[in-house]
Amino acid sequence: MEVGRRESGSRRTLSQINVTPFVDVMLVLLIIFMVAAPMMETGVDVKLPEVADAPPLPQASEPLVITVEKNGNLLVGRSRVETPEQLTPVLVQILKDREEKDVFLHADRDVPYGRVVQVMAAAKKAGIEKLGMVSRHPEP
Repeated sequence: MEVGRRESGSRRTLSQINVTPFVDVMLVLLIIFMVAAPMMETGVDVKLPEVADAPPLPQASEPLVITVEKNGNLLVGRSRVETPEQLTPVLVQILKDREEKDVFLHADRDVPYGRVVQVMAAAKKAGIEKLGMVSRHPEP
């Protein structure tokens, strides 16, 4: 018998599970979920100003609409609000009797991004649960 060769009857199989690849995959998934979780908590639906397949507004009840005009004016429904700081108490007053705390934001595409973020922050401070940004279909 040669050195290093075994007899055919003495072979034994390894019955241990190699968990290293499993642990590697789980760590990668953990990192992905840790990075993605804070992004899912914001709850802000962002749509581009012109989208070919934009969903229609739900018509179950009259939606509350915040409008930011091109010149920076703020409107809640048809009522004018002077500043984003004054928007929070106005929204709290309007939403206290409503079951649904969903609000739609109409913002002109030429409004500075900072102004839109101020309005969104004021809405969040007022306790709005869902803030949808409204878009329209592109014109042919």
